[in-house]
Amino acid sequence: MAEQFIGAALEPVAGTIDAARMAVGAPGLPRQFRWKARTIHVARVLKTWRETGPCRHGSGEAYVRKHWFEVVTDSGALMTIYFERQPRSRKNIARWWLFSVVEDADSRSS
Repeated sequence: MAEQFIGAALEPVAGTIDAARMAVGAPGLPRQFRWKARTIHVARVLKTWRETGPCRHGSGEAYVRKHWFEVVTDSGALMTIYFERQPRSRKNIARWWLFSVVEDADSRSS
């Protein structure tokens, strides 16, 4: 099945954070998210990577902007999600985003 772009905010379920990732400066990936009135359960993480960008105040340093995760859910969907280090605006405080979904992707992730 084809990858479908979503671009929607996710709501982490309290108490499901993987704190081990925080020890190395990465966000703690929640094992459960709410999206479209349903709860998504992360079964396993396939891949992680970071997106960097230049300093917004003029120095030559690069900063991590997003932490990306490719995960498989308990329903077999392949999801690409990311954590945004700084919210896009003061009004929109969402930090976790669902970028794309491949439904029934078990055969792709094995």
